[in-house]
Amino acid sequence: MASPQYVGNDLQDSFGSYKIAFVSGQSLASTGNAVVALPVLGGGIGSPFGNGSYIIRRITVTNPSNTAGGSVPNVATANVVVFTSNDGNTSNAVTTSGGQTTGNITGGNTWQDLTLASGAATTAYTAPVLFLKVGTAVANSAVNITVWGDIVNL
Repeated sequence: MASPQYVGNDLQDSFGSYKIAFVSGQSLASTGNAVVALPVLGGGIGSPFGNGSYIIRRITVTNPSNTAGGSVPNVATANVVVFTSNDGNTSNAVTTSGGQTTGNITGGNTWQDLTLASGAATTAYTAPVLFLKVGTAVANSAVNITVWGDIVNL
């Protein structure tokens, strides 16, 4: 019989499609580079003993909210990009480098997966933090952002 602690003894690199980064209630109300920081495994990818790496499988934007209170805003016109650096350099984009509108997020209970850049299909990333650039803002709006992927090594 297998040990009841077997799964509990495994680390993130033992599972596929693991939630590797998450931020809640992040504003889309102002434009700029590095508007939101998404620490990978809480900033814990890599260690003094080696470099950690991960494969990004999906980035989901969900749960729109109104930061000023009131009804849930339509954030369909927001334009966002996710980077591995905070400088907005398009060569570091993990989603479509020109930005992507969140056209599916039109109210409560709506969500959208961002389109990954072609390099994401073949790259194991090592950056401990991902950054969100907001190209087109939506006043008084915030969303949750979840990055799903596979841990190659811690």
